[in-house]
This record gives sequence, structure tokens and C-alpha cells, in this order.
Amino acid sequence: MIITVGATKGGVGKTTVALNLAIGRAIAGRDVWLVDGDRQGTAQTAISIRAEEGRAPAIACSQYVDGSALRAQVQHQRSKYQDIIIDAGGRDSTALRAALTLCDVLVIPFQPRSFDLWAMQDVLTLVNEAKSVRDGLRTVALLNQADPQGSDNAEAIEVVRGLEGVELLEVSLGRRKAFASAAGGGLSVLELSPKDAKASAEVKALIDSIFIGKDI
Repeated sequence: MIITVGATKGGVGKTTVALNLAIGRAIAGRDVWLVDGDRQGTAQTAISIRAEEGRAPAIACSQYVDGSALRAQVQHQRSKYQDIIIDAGGRDSTALRAALTLCDVLVIPFQPRSFDLWAMQDVLTLVNEAKSVRDGLRTVALLNQADPQGSDNAEAIEVVRGLEGVELLEVSLGRRKAFASAAGGGLSVLELSPKDAKASAEVKALIDSIFIGKDI
């Protein structure tokens, strides 16, 4: 499967989600390739740290590529990997647009904030453009860095439920220190010691919800 984690706004936790998906699938025994489609190169940096530390399983990761190069690389190498995770930049970029023409699933992370919800519609506009030239794109929204209390989560969820063309995942990722700590070392929360049981359970549920019936 080809999964794109993308948004047109930065700061939604896109790379952290992509890392946890890629590493989680690798832990499950899949051959995974993480494609860095963000100019900041955060995913590549995280995987480089992982490699320097000699962590297993090893994760193949490309350096930043723009739209035309991303499309060519994925089309050329897609048969070599069981899962390809594309970390697309937090803006309307050629990499994001190219990824939308290639992937099976688009994951749109959003925080329970107004700016993130407004940006969601921008992404869905790009999705509609992509669907005009391709079929079979599943588009899902993921509540990320959910607040531990208050009404913002529920209000954001209601807004997303009202949008056309996107499926709201039942699972969400909480605002937990474990996610930042793990990503800084090129890890998934599944690999942290001591283990954060709640964060690990959230990531496992996320993987299951995305790879439904896909040899999870």
C-alpha cells in the first residue's frame, strides 16, 4: 500500500504520524520505504538518527524530492516494497499533489484548532482535483495531539464529520510527551522504554484502522 500523510498547514504532527506508521509496519515484518516529501527533511533526519544508533528494524528513507521526482521514484520502486509511506510537506506543494495521484490512502492529521480545520478544506480541494484523474483514493482525517480535557476535541470532530469527501477515523492520538521523545530519536512510541501504554495503544489502533484487511 501507498500511504500519504499530508496537509496544507504545518505543525499538525504530520512527520510524527508518518514515522509511527512506517516503523510500526516494519516492526510487523513489512518491507517499508519512507519517502520524505517535505523540504524541512525532518523524516530523513529522524531515520538518519535511527540508522546511526543501529536501531532495528532498519527503515529505507529517501531524501527530500519534489513532485516530478517523487512520482518517478515511487512508480519505479513501488514493486520493491510492501508499504510506502509518503511524508508530504505541510503546504500546497508539488510533492503533495504528486502523492495524491499515487497513494491508496491519504491521512490528514489535524489538531483541535480552528486554523487546522480551515486548512482541511484546502486539502480536500486538492483531493477532488486528484480524483478527477484517478480512482480509489481513500481520504481519512486523524485527530492528532488531542487535548486531555475540554470541549475542543468534540467540537473539532463535529466540524470534520460535516465535511464531504473525508472519513473521520475513530482513533485519535493524544497530546503526549512520548510522541515527541520517540520522534526525536528516530523511534516509534512502540519502541520506547519505559513504554507509554496509552500512546502505544493509540498507534496500534491507528495502524489497524488504515491497513484494514491489508495483511496487518
